[in-house]
Amino acid sequence: MLKFSKKLLYAIEAVTDIAYNSGGEPVQIREVTSRQGVPQRYLEQVMQRLVKAGILKGIRGPRGGYLLARERSKISVGDIARVVMVVEEDMESGLPDDMAIGPIGRQVIRPLWSEFQDQILEMMDKITVEELTTRAFKNGVPSEVYNRITYSI
Repeated sequence: MLKFSKKLLYAIEAVTDIAYNSGGEPVQIREVTSRQGVPQRYLEQVMQRLVKAGILKGIRGPRGGYLLARERSKISVGDIARVVMVVEEDMESGLPDDMAIGPIGRQVIRPLWSEFQDQILEMMDKITVEELTTRAFKNGVPSEVYNRITYSI
């Protein structure tokens, strides 16, 4: 089930930060947490799932970090949300079943909630990471791209 949780917001911020600040070089998780004020403990598990889902690419080693695995325009906020939904469902899998839900909840409210979720995800699918980075640029958010560029002759 889709929740507008901190984990979801942090995941969207992290992917957007990587897209906005990478300049083609891997971005380390500590850089993201430093720039965005996102707690590292929230991100570590989600970042690995984003790699498995093909949204990010993990680079190992001392100069490693994360890069986008696809073009910015090919990653939607909905893609990120679906990954976080799986992470949160895994965390809740040990909770008791909703056996106490009555027929109205089961046959009316839950299906309605599911429709809402589908509509929200459709809207999220229309927003790409490219659009988020463009908004960041237009709003004057500083980018590390210029600090990452090295010139060689």
